[in-house]
Amino acid sequence: MIEFNRAAPGFAPMFLDAGASWPVAYWLLLPFFGLLALIATGPLFFPKFWTRWYASIAVGLGLLMLGYYGFVRHDWHTTVETLAEYTSFVVLLTALYVTGGTMYLNINLEATPRRNVLLLLAGAMLASVIGTTGASLVLIRPFIRLNDQRAKPYQIVFFIFLVSNAGGLLTPLGDPPLFIGYLRGVPFFWTAWHLLLPWLVATGALLLLFWLKDRRNPYPSRLSRNERRRERQEKGLPLYDFNGAQNLPWLLLVLVSVFLDPARVSWVPALHVFGLHLSFVREMLQLVAAWGCYRTADRKALGANHFTFEPMHEVAFLFFGIFLTMMPALQTAAAVASKPSVAGNLTPTALYWLTGSLSAFLDNAPTYASFLSLSMASHHLNINQDTDVQAFALSYLTMPLLRAISSGAVLFGAFTYIGNGPNFLVRSIAEKEGVPMPSFFGYIVRYAIPYLLPVLLLIGWLLTLW
Repeated sequence: MIEFNRAAPGFAPMFLDAGASWPVAYWLLLPFFGLLALIATGPLFFPKFWTRWYASIAVGLGLLMLGYYGFVRHDWHTTVETLAEYTSFVVLLTALYVTGGTMYLNINLEATPRRNVLLLLAGAMLASVIGTTGASLVLIRPFIRLNDQRAKPYQIVFFIFLVSNAGGLLTPLGDPPLFIGYLRGVPFFWTAWHLLLPWLVATGALLLLFWLKDRRNPYPSRLSRNERRRERQEKGLPLYDFNGAQNLPWLLLVLVSVFLDPARVSWVPALHVFGLHLSFVREMLQLVAAWGCYRTADRKALGANHFTFEPMHEVAFLFFGIFLTMMPALQTAAAVASKPSVAGNLTPTALYWLTGSLSAFLDNAPTYASFLSLSMASHHLNINQDTDVQAFALSYLTMPLLRAISSGAVLFGAFTYIGNGPNFLVRSIAEKEGVPMPSFFGYIVRYAIPYLLPVLLLIGWLLTLW
């Protein structure tokens, strides 16, 4: 069967060579899919009940799975790894949420389709510099404010497509799957060179689709915009207001701390539990940055951003249940993918769609790591060896496989609210700002399928030619 090992604590599990392990019973998948069903239907069909009990349900299902793995299966290795991964996920998300939410940016212009496109493009570029989560939390409120009373659900959805996902393709800092590859030995600038075309096609196509749709959204006439411009000039208002420059060092500390992985940096202390080397210095620095940023934040900026911890609470509770109930789902997917009938047909196209499809509903970081490990094993390479990973990334024969895995893991993360960490957080912030966001299935049916899926098909077709 399949043996799991999260090689980069806080980021990703991966299956290795066959070893002594226990088979995954399919009934163990029920808590995971049950929780997904409740996330999808609860806010729509029984909102009062869901609002009151969602935290208890998610935590209860997570603890149920934790107890089963630990006390029935005695698999504390997987359980502790999952808890470590969840802790790192929530701590990083909290640090970025605080640093992004304590910065106030307001653009004193009337929204137009062109300006919206330019802001989304800037966000997509920023996502590869400070990560999709950082860029999303810095820009989501300014994007909503720019559109003022005309903010529509489709605008937030395209923001998720572009800033929270596709924009992160260009550097390992952009998205967790790519960062795992970098930690494993993929050269830092490999993504900028080999994923540039998917980034250009995905962002260009999505921006074009957004512009065509945004043109139909009522905007002020040019005369009205000129009047507002004269009014702004008469009042002496600047082109933009920015409050929060004093918190930029805290954001920098959060980004730098991501590299302090004890699995890769030998001098970083680690907790040794069940044979694991678990990170804690990175998480402590991120919490210190979040605390320092919040304490030094301008209260007016917090008020203008309507800053509360409620969206972060919702994400933390729900993803506690998702991470723990997802354990058997990840193992089942890995077991199926490792079968000779499947592993022998892992072409770039197959890897793109397999990695992508699983990344849409499971965590895209472990999905990336799992298929990277399987693909390398099929070429007699070891994912635990930096030189093997570098050779896999640079070889003319295997490089298309890594390109397909990377593109699928990042781009398909936008297909559902749970495909990537910032998706759900952006949705929660938008709802707090008064934008009526679609339900879980509404997001997929009304937006992901008609707008995102054609772009994913286009990228898949390009990978077959490239």
